Amino acid sequence: MTANKKTAASENLKLFGNTRVLVISALFIAMSIVLGKLLAFNIGDSIRVSFENLPVLMAGIFFGPFVGAAVGAGADIIGCLIVGYSINPVITLGAASIGFVSGLVSMLVFKDKLLPSTACSVLTAHAVGSMAIKSIGLYVYYHTPIQVLMLRIPLYIGIGILETYIIYLLLKNKAFSAQLEKVKRK
Repeated sequence: MTANKKTAASENLKLFGNTRVLVISALFIAMSIVLGKLLAFNIGDSIRVSFENLPVLMAGIFFGPFVGAAVGAGADIIGCLIVGYSINPVITLGAASIGFVSGLVSMLVFKDKLLPSTACSVLTAHAVGSMAIKSIGLYVYYHTPIQVLMLRIPLYIGIGILETYIIYLLLKNKAFSAQLEKVKRK
């Protein structure tokens, strides 16, 4: 690992000690629960359409992979407890990986180009977390048919495009970006 990558990783770990980042992370967890458990709608028994991953992606892209993973896992576990779902460890791993992968990819890919970086971060995170790991969890624990799981691919491509656009617009806004940098510094 080069010195720059070691510094970036240690800076991301330091964000856990930042009170403002912890408060915003808690808000992201709450947003994810509301978007995923209360404002979602189901198509059949196995497909749920929601933007529950948007706050998780934002946590990863804004604050790095470790905070993103913590927000993803926290949102899944707390959301399941609130709504009364059983906690599926594979799906929790998928939620954590969405935050981790989005943060990692945004740190490493297209650093100078905002839209490609955001798009690559969101779509890679969904490919790994939503389309692969969570689908495996649904198949193993709930015996969801493969044909139904394949519907998750176009669903998360569409959702990912909308989430990319939302995050891109936030990061493109100079006032928002300035406040985000202030939060990271303190």
